[in-house]
Amino acid sequence: MDEFGPVQMLVVGFDDANFQGEILPELRRLRERDVIRLIDLVVVEKDAAGDITSVEVSDLSEEEAAEFGAIAGALVGLGADGSEGMEEDAIAGAEAAEDGVFGDELVWSVADAIPFGSTAAVALIEHRWAIPLRDAIRRAGGVTTADAWVHPEDLIAAGAALRA
Repeated sequence: MDEFGPVQMLVVGFDDANFQGEILPELRRLRERDVIRLIDLVVVEKDAAGDITSVEVSDLSEEEAAEFGAIAGALVGLGADGSEGMEEDAIAGAEAAEDGVFGDELVWSVADAIPFGSTAAVALIEHRWAIPLRDAIRRAGGVTTADAWVHPEDLIAAGAALRA
């Protein structure tokens, strides 16, 4: 598990997608600098007629995807059934990752959730930059008690609420 950094699930919707070839190059740039690793990215488009098109991209090799799936499965099993469920869910997670971490079920779930004529992207992004920081905190005896992303929009909303 120490080989993996914290993983963020990012879901982005596009009502009127204006893709100009900027997003994937930026993800590649961050990957080349070892800032992030794209565990899985699924982009789902539903056209005006309801036809679905999807694309899946990952930085993980088959072996890394299986390892990630096994770790995620083991952690889910540990939480659900204790140590007895850990091994079984690790095997299931590794096998499920053979077809991409997300798989077809997510594509259809996203397709059902988005309106006609729109696009959505779901990404699992590993924050590689955080691994040395996490390790330094552990060596100092620290443990994470909470974490959250605070977006500029959240701060604007907080300021507006204070004014009200």
